[in-house]
Amino acid sequence: MGAGREVAISLDAVRDKNLMQLRKLNTALFPVRYNDKYYADALASGEFTKLAYFSDICVGSIACRLEKKEGGTICVYIMTLGVLAPYRGLGIGTKLLNHVLELCSKQNMSEIYLHVQTNNEDAINFYKKFGFEITDTIHNYYTNITPPDCYVVTKFITQPQLRK
Repeated sequence: MGAGREVAISLDAVRDKNLMQLRKLNTALFPVRYNDKYYADALASGEFTKLAYFSDICVGSIACRLEKKEGGTICVYIMTLGVLAPYRGLGIGTKLLNHVLELCSKQNMSEIYLHVQTNNEDAINFYKKFGFEITDTIHNYYTNITPPDCYVVTKFITQPQLRK
């Protein structure tokens, strides 16, 4: 890359026509195969699911599901967030997560959470930088991968108070 040349990181919505990009990324990134419900939820979440492009190459994604909690409030569940290994450390994951956090704030959603395998220290540390905290441990959450346990990692979003 040339000195002083900024490489654009852009985000794009996931639609039927580019859903295969998300499928290919997930196959490369995760030790789990995702079912049709995952992809239906990703499409249904609209702006909460994005593909990330680095110099027009699809290199990462975030896929979320919107969930109704008791009392009718909506929270966001991050189903997956991943960036291909050669493109990590360039701010792509940060851009994807910040996009979703900003949407949560704008739409007055107070909670966003995900599951992280207990030995995935890189992911745990990444989310902690954004104010997420471990709120629970689920034993034997995963099948066919070791360790099978996960942490529930949650960020409670406090909305800015209007001054009176």
